[in-house]
Amino acid sequence: MALTINPSACPQNHRCPIIPVCSVGAISQAGYGLPEIDEVTCIECGKCAKYCPMHAVQNK
Repeated sequence: MALTINPSACPQNHRCPIIPVCSVGAISQAGYGLPEIDEVTCIECGKCAKYCPMHAVQNK
């Protein structure tokens, strides 16, 4: 399963708080846009899903 970010649940108006939580650096964000999860780098540990205050990170 891959982790994805639900755009309708993510406010995209601030620096994403889950970026520093990712221990492998799989999450990036351009400006205040929608964060992206690099599926190649992601180890699917789920830390980002647990930490996201908007519950926008989901298993796909």
